[in-house]
Amino acid sequence: MSNHLPTAHGQTPDAQECAGCALQGNRRDFLREATVVAAGLFLGLGLSPRRAEAMSIGFSSGRRTRRGTEVSYPIPATDGATIDKPNEVILVRLGANVYAFALSCPHQNTALKWLDDDKLFQCPKHKSKYQPDGTFVSGRATRNMDRLPIRSDDKNVFVTTDKTLESDKDPAGWAAAAAKV
Repeated sequence: MSNHLPTAHGQTPDAQECAGCALQGNRRDFLREATVVAAGLFLGLGLSPRRAEAMSIGFSSGRRTRRGTEVSYPIPATDGATIDKPNEVILVRLGANVYAFALSCPHQNTALKWLDDDKLFQCPKHKSKYQPDGTFVSGRATRNMDRLPIRSDDKNVFVTTDKTLESDKDPAGWAAAAAKV
């Protein structure tokens, strides 16, 4: 309960003091300004919403090296999915092919999870599902997982991390983004 009694104009002395204050505004204005400040901080620190998402898939056990926008990984020995969280890359070996995917779901950039029992990727936000080769199965997404350009030599695969290949915009590029091992 306030100890201030209303004045003749119906306002408490505190309210009168704030009448000309630069901080005056409503909750919506405050939240909008706080969001802009927070976004600026994240960008200043080099973080993206995709990097801020918590991960549930295992980390890459292989050694990786980075040159410019290309990351090198040892060729996976067996079928399965591994993740390089710092570079936002999912690496999948499926038979004689290795694929590299952007970590985020193409629907709303949420970090994807690997469902080991189902051998599928799933977006935890809206439950879109994808086959191990990135092909869309079901859910709210409207396209396949975004692939990253990949090539290989005798020992390693090399992933270009600054270019995504979207199946709806570049079907030929998306289909070709696989390394034979």
